[in-house]
Parts: sequence; C-alpha cells; structure tokens
Amino acid sequence: MKPDKAVILCVDDEVVILNSVKKQLKKAFGDTYSYEIAESADEALEIIEELNDEKVTLLLIVSDWLMPGMKGDEFLIDVHQKFPDIIKIMLTGQASGEAIKRAKEQANLYCCLYKPLNAENLIKTIQSSLANHG
Repeated sequence: MKPDKAVILCVDDEVVILNSVKKQLKKAFGDTYSYEIAESADEALEIIEELNDEKVTLLLIVSDWLMPGMKGDEFLIDVHQKFPDIIKIMLTGQASGEAIKRAKEQANLYCCLYKPLNAENLIKTIQSSLANHG
C-alpha cells in the first residue's frame, strides 16, 4: 500500500517503544503524515528503499541507538549518504558522546533525545525540526 502522505519512520528493537512513539505521533499529528515502524536498521533500510521506489517522501526518522545488528548512528549515517534531506532524530539510553558526535557530523543528526522518552519532548522536537526544514 502506497502512502499518499509524507512518512515518519520510527526504528527501535523494542516493540513497546515503537508502538508508544507511533501512538504519540498519531495523537500529535493525526492524518498529516503516514507512520511506518521498523524493529531493526535492516528492516528500516528496506522500508526506505520501498518508499523511495514508490516516490513517497520520507520526511523524518526517529531511531533508537542501541539495536542488534547496526547501531543507530551507523544506520543514520548510512541513510544520510543516500538521502541527505531526511530529518534524523536519535533516541538513546546508552549512546556514547562519540556516537552522538559522529551522528551529528556524518548524518546531520537534528537532535538526540534520551530515554526514558518524554513524549512531549519528542513531539516538540519533531515539530521544530519540521518547521526548520521548511
């Protein structure tokens, strides 16, 4: 199914967090956007390729840092190399300052938010990133 709206993608290996973030986004933004979720960086990369193939705009990615396989900073850097216009927000409970710095420098990371996640902060961060993105 091809979303007819720009997409916000949430990536986290914890399904509870994914569902919670998706619910908060729907509550805040309603039908303005489509929402996709992925439980790993690999799954997210597949979704990104599909959206790109279908010419659907992926506006923003909210990604966890600590995931099996590929860490959030590596994932966002990888995405940035192919799709530099996507806004990137990273969530973390454990990311090192080095990983955050690398994501800021190499993935143009918009913001890093710390877990436990404050839904209000997340929504405000997304709103400001979209406003600044034009």
